[in-house]
This record gives sequence, structure tokens and C-alpha cells, in this order.
Amino acid sequence: MKTHQRPVFLDLWRIRLPITGWASILHRISGVLLVLTVPYAAYLLDLSLRGPEGFAAAQAILGSVPARLVLLVLAWALAHHLLAGVRFLLLDLGVAIDRPAARKGAWAAILGALTLAAIGGGLLL
Repeated sequence: MKTHQRPVFLDLWRIRLPITGWASILHRISGVLLVLTVPYAAYLLDLSLRGPEGFAAAQAILGSVPARLVLLVLAWALAHHLLAGVRFLLLDLGVAIDRPAARKGAWAAILGALTLAAIGGGLLL
């Protein structure tokens, strides 16, 4: 059996992904961020339900500037994961599968998530 030597290009900073590739990678990153924050969110919910002192402690944690910045990132992650997920479901159904429509859908998911995060950030900050 003959083995083929494939070229290896590992300079990740020089690889130019199309916008659809960026939408896919950001979808995965947003999903990981959302999953990783579930235990901490459960802890904060538990803390807030322990009584008035626990609620005040959870409120103080979520009211801090670092926590608000994390919430802003999570608002983006949730919005992007939702919009990109709907985009991928539509692609699976054969909607907007041609290249120009796929690019428009990717731009819509990315810009829509940033817009929704900015609106959510305005409410958070």
C-alpha cells in the first residue's frame, strides 16, 4: 500500500479561513464557554437560594465588574451559539446551502450575536 505525504501547514496565524469557517469555530467556542459555566451558575443559584445572606452574596458576586464582563462574554456566547445553531440547522435542511447565501448567513450569525451581546451588555453594565 502506498502512503501519500500530505503537505503540512501549521502556521495558524497565516491560514485565512472564510467567514463560514469563523462562524463554525466561534460556534464551538461559544458552546464550550456555555458548558464550562454551568457548574458555576448552579453554585450561584444554590447560594442565592440559601436565604437572604446567600442571595446578598450572590448579588455581590454578580454585581462586580469582572463578573459583569464575564456575563457580557456569556451573553455573546449564548447569542452566537443560538444564531449559529439555527444557521447550521437550516444548512442541514438545505436552506442557504450555496456559497453566497452561506456567507450571508455566517455574517448574520456573527453580527447578530455581537448586536445582541451589545444590547445585553447595555442592560448588564
